[in-house]
Amino acid sequence: MNQSDRDFLARSGPRLLVPGAVLLPEGPADGWAVTIDDGRFEAVGPAEELERAYPQLPAVRLPGHLLMPGFVDAHHHLTQSFGSALAFGEPSEIFRRVWVPLEGALDEESAYTAAKLAALEALRGGFTTVTDAGTRAGVDVDVVASAARDAGIRCVLGLVCNDADHEDAKDYPSVLEQAEKHLARYDGEPLIHPSLAVSIPEAATERTLQATARLAAEAGAVVQIHVNEHLAGVERSLVRHGLRPLEHLHSVGALGPQLLAAHATMLTPRELTLLADTGTAVSYNPVASAWKGNAVAPATSMAERGIRFGLGTDGTRGDGFRLTEAAEFAQRLAYGLATGDSSCGAGWTWLERANRGGADAVGLGTRTGTVAQGMAADFLLVDVDTPELALSWDLPWELVRRGNRDQITAVFVAGRLRMWHGRPTEWDGPALVGRAAELARAAVARANVTRVHPTSTASRALIRSQDRSTAQ
Repeated sequence: MNQSDRDFLARSGPRLLVPGAVLLPEGPADGWAVTIDDGRFEAVGPAEELERAYPQLPAVRLPGHLLMPGFVDAHHHLTQSFGSALAFGEPSEIFRRVWVPLEGALDEESAYTAAKLAALEALRGGFTTVTDAGTRAGVDVDVVASAARDAGIRCVLGLVCNDADHEDAKDYPSVLEQAEKHLARYDGEPLIHPSLAVSIPEAATERTLQATARLAAEAGAVVQIHVNEHLAGVERSLVRHGLRPLEHLHSVGALGPQLLAAHATMLTPRELTLLADTGTAVSYNPVASAWKGNAVAPATSMAERGIRFGLGTDGTRGDGFRLTEAAEFAQRLAYGLATGDSSCGAGWTWLERANRGGADAVGLGTRTGTVAQGMAADFLLVDVDTPELALSWDLPWELVRRGNRDQITAVFVAGRLRMWHGRPTEWDGPALVGRAAELARAAVARANVTRVHPTSTASRALIRSQDRSTAQ
């Protein structure tokens, strides 16, 4: 595509796009087209039919491109982008040693810049929706909303409702009052969708767990909670309640379609049944499991049992294609090899969970995640005339196994062109990256971050030093 195509795609008003193929829930449809108006898909169907039905619309033809739904990141921490490189190779529960002190060192400018940097990376990787699980930075959560809005990405925005450290009864109404205000604050916003969040079940009182579940259900929103992620958390819950974290949430009535359980890596057969029976959704975060987890969520079993789940980055890296590959690959290594399961859900399982399934899990299944009439026009134009994809015999599988963000020509959110060949179309991406680098260095210097492992360079130097000492 050339500059004139870009200019046409960037303009406002009704448009008719005729790509080489459209990725529908049923599969790729060759020779189909879409019309876009007011940020939504007005019509989706065979190109010849739409051109006859909309003769007043000039058609932009996009040969060699697949029009597909944008990726949905079901679990993110936007204000943690300054420390993403600090997380790799660390033992579990790094939030205590890295994230709490780092976010505590952010002021308003650095929190905004960190969140917008995360949004930039997400858009570059084909994500049109990110689900933020709440910030620990001491700033108004609207700072994060502003960053997402200014970046042009759809955001499910969590407000942290932790209150276990404030057992005094007078604090309980305050938590709920803030939760209610947050759920009402973004009413009518096109890109910001409010959510509630609890860091881990033990971070909130039982009445708050119950109340946030009720408020979210009434508002059609979700409550995000990190659940059964680490062995230490499971064991603390067993000691305190005699129940595992997911079982504890069930005992207080917090499970249900309104709950988005992040990670859920350590599940018993009974807990899988609880998820299935209650309609609770899960964010399966395979890269986070590899980087700093105890286990890989049994996502293939979840899919087989009809458990709702999407895919989340947990802020590790904002690349939708690499996330879908990691989702399948982690299942293959953790479960498939031992059982001789060479398919491990096949390509469609992971591709669908990265868009339509993810949108459902985060409470936006009726708004985005699918190329269909009336849905938000959140989509990608992917170049499939590349060495990786041009010879594909099974495009969904190849998108999972061989797709990468370099093949994304354009990213649209709410019908507007947001990214073109990896660069924002409406603001200065390189300038943001430069400023983020400055602020990140200052924030990390202020924060009392504790890492168990040295950097790779320092580790190599240490090993060489030990080798020399041994040789001597």
